[in-house]
Amino acid sequence: MNKKIFFRTLSIGVIFLVTFLGGEKIRSIENPTAEAKTEEAPKITRTKAHLVNKNIENKTLLKNFTNKEEKILIDGVPHVSQLPELQRGCEVTSLSMLLQYEGIAVDKMTLAQKIHKIPFRDANYVRGNPYDGFVGDIYTFSKSGYGVYHGPVANLAETFLPGKVKDVTGQPFKTVTELLDSGSPVWVIINSTFAPLPESEFTTWKTNTGDVKITYREHSVLIVGYDENYLYINDPLDVTGYKTVSRKAFEQAWIQMGSQAIGIEK
Repeated sequence: MNKKIFFRTLSIGVIFLVTFLGGEKIRSIENPTAEAKTEEAPKITRTKAHLVNKNIENKTLLKNFTNKEEKILIDGVPHVSQLPELQRGCEVTSLSMLLQYEGIAVDKMTLAQKIHKIPFRDANYVRGNPYDGFVGDIYTFSKSGYGVYHGPVANLAETFLPGKVKDVTGQPFKTVTELLDSGSPVWVIINSTFAPLPESEFTTWKTNTGDVKITYREHSVLIVGYDENYLYINDPLDVTGYKTVSRKAFEQAWIQMGSQAIGIEK
């Protein structure tokens, strides 16, 4: 046999043998690695995208949470400002946010018109009782007025959601967090500082239906979430929703204002 032909044949044989014996082994090492990289890449991308979206949605909230804290935050509650139309309309504006979240198409001005009203003073110059109705003028500070407490507000809410309104006034704050746990934002009466007030900020009115303790710092907001240290509220006097306030101070002020709260049965 010609030497050139012999060595050419031998080379072809060696190449064939290496391919036959080693080729499958090489593929078995390299291909799974490539497949793993192909599968892992989308997972990492999705995870990063999820975190970015979460940060965008809760950019003002996440800084207040740790992984160890229990937290409830009801997403998608609309924020409505009481101003400029309703200088004293915090109660009905907060109610409008609650009802709109529940799918009821009603605005603050409609509720302001519908809320039961009583005079600031009657013919005998006796002041009205906010437990009986909205006292005085709801629209402007240029006329005498005060506000309204839980009873008339719950009655108004009942006309839109009959049988579903839960007035838990007078109960412990745990009932508020239980409503939040169930998915219902909670309407409350508070004061505008969201902290306990000194007794000098209060006065007692003698009304035809009993004495009532009032403060001109009276306010109403909608609670939309909580964790161990904070509450999250939609404040009708603020420009945006989901504002953070101290839970401890807020609870104390809420109790001071008569522990008034309304939610929706789920």
